Formats: sequence, C-alpha cells, structure tokens
Amino acid sequence: MKALVGTLRRICSERDGRLGLLFSVVVVLFALVGPLVSPSPNAIDVKARFEPPSVTHLFGTDNIGRDLMARTSAGTRYALVLAVTIVLISSIVGSLIGISAGVLGGWYDRAVTAIFDIINAFPPLILAFALIALYGTGPVTFILLITVVFIPQFGRMARARAQALRSQSFIEAERLLAVHPVTIALRHFLPNVAGPVIVLASMNLPVVITFEASLSFLGFGVQPPKSSLGTLIKDGFVSINQSWWPTVSAAIVLAIATLGATLLGEALRRVIDPKTTGVR
Repeated sequence: MKALVGTLRRICSERDGRLGLLFSVVVVLFALVGPLVSPSPNAIDVKARFEPPSVTHLFGTDNIGRDLMARTSAGTRYALVLAVTIVLISSIVGSLIGISAGVLGGWYDRAVTAIFDIINAFPPLILAFALIALYGTGPVTFILLITVVFIPQFGRMARARAQALRSQSFIEAERLLAVHPVTIALRHFLPNVAGPVIVLASMNLPVVITFEASLSFLGFGVQPPKSSLGTLIKDGFVSINQSWWPTVSAAIVLAIATLGATLLGEALRRVIDPKTTGVR
C-alpha cells in the first residue's frame, strides 16, 4: 500500500503525470456515471433524430434518435473493459511464456522465439483481420484473438529479463542446492519481470483502445446494436452532412482516453525505471 501511495505521489509530482491521471479519471468516471444520468443507449426516438447537443441530450442524438451521451458512455465503458482485459491476459500469458523460454532455453526457447517472430511478421491490423475472418467476431473470440497479437511484446521482454537473470551467481547457487525450478521462478524471475511488465502494460492500454476502435470503425469489432467509440465515429461519419456531433463527441472521448493513458503510462515508466529519469 505504501509503495502504491509513493508511486502515485511521484506520478503527481510531474505535470504529464498529473495531466494523464486527470484525463484517465475523467474518462473512467464518464464511463461509470454515464448510465446514471442518461437514458438507455439503445432507446430509439425517431422524432428526435439528428438533434444537436442540448440540455435534454448533452451530446445530441444520432440518425434514429438514440442519445449519443448514453451510447458514447457505453462505448467508452466497453473500450476500457476490453483494453484492460486484453492487456491483463496478454501480459500474464506473455510473461509466463517468456520467463519459461528464458529459463529453459534449448529447443523450447527457439520454438517460442520462432512463434513470436511469425506473429510479429504480420502488421497487427492485417493479422487481426485474418484471425477474425477465420474465427468470427464474438466477444470472447474477439478478446482472445486480439490478445494473441499483443502476447509477443510481453513474451520478448520477459524472455530477455529472464535470460539476463539466469546467469547470475545466486541463481546458480540455488540450482546447485537442488531448489525446484518453479520455486526459483516465483522467488526471483517473476519479481524482476513484474516492474517492466506493469510499465509495458500501461503503455499498451492506449494502443489497445485505439486498435479496438480501428477494428470497430472498419466493421470487424463491436456489432450493432452495441456501441463502441469506433462504431460511433463510423456512424457519425456516414451522416456527417446532416450532423457533425456524433463523430466529434466520440472522437474527443477517444482522444482524451488515449492521451490520458499514454501520459500516465509514460509517467509510470519514468517512476518505475530509474534509468529513464529525466528522459522525455
């Protein structure tokens, strides 16, 4: 608890950290409070279609009269939950695979490295398109497929840290004392990998949010009637001649979410990794 408080204080001690924390808190509150102050995101009122922002509809309405604040809040909530889930799964799976490859070495290490190279050989969006085309766009399937795209980043980082730690004298001493490899991994490798993994995860959050919005904008992500920031921007773009507010409101929320997560991730990186202190 003291470490967490100390980390927050160090983040708040610099301007970018305070700004990133403020933006992140605002986006999270908007995602949580939105359903309490706005109607159902799927409630249709054809008579109120294309209404501009007003007291009744703070973000206006879309082409079939749905409240855009409610839909943007729901889309933001979906984007945050999806991003956190994907980053959490990919960081855990990638770290475990990377640590095991770095510790065991040999054919297993070569096989893992080859798989990571194959995944990284494809542009992320193209790989996501191919996987979604093969396995569909269900919520669980979508999360698992996008997780595959981000696992190699965590795996490579964990593997490099494990390889650097494997040759240390205290690791060799515990091996000579016949300490179980799992115990060594839990006692030494995981704590040494945890810091960089947290930093990488925080810096990947805005990437995943933007990635999901891009897929939804192209029709490969969230499917109607559910809302996503990407689908809201797309729907607003189709009707931009009649109303500009659907695209602008969703784009602003997306920009604030990604900017806040980016600034917060950068501040966390500088706090956790002393080598980057003073580096901008």
